[in-house]
Amino acid sequence: MKISQKILEIEALCENLLKKNTDGGLLKFKVLAFAKIYSNLSVSMIIEKLGIKKSNFALLTAELEREGLLNIEHAEIDRRCRILRLTDKGEQQLQAFYDKIDDYIGATDIDTERAIDILINYLNKRI
Repeated sequence: MKISQKILEIEALCENLLKKNTDGGLLKFKVLAFAKIYSNLSVSMIIEKLGIKKSNFALLTAELEREGLLNIEHAEIDRRCRILRLTDKGEQQLQAFYDKIDDYIGATDIDTERAIDILINYLNKRI
């Protein structure tokens, strides 16, 4: 099986695993997670990493901001650049989501953890 096929399969399996543990709001948690993981990246770079349309992202982040889960701020260095910051409420919801997924998956061995970390690093270098 080619690497492209394997990556596509991993993406589909992960998406299904996560969807089983949300009420249809998976993209919401992806945005919250990316806002936390990539807290120093601009909104446009996060959009690129998520691979979604700018208009969809704008609508979703506006909704998350109204819900009090996210703040959209201007960067100090370049006021044209916007960055995302999780609120305490956003942190709590994201942590609850992570806990639910971790409970569903169960314990993993160190080799699995290492392999996942390697894959994440590899993919991040390609985006």
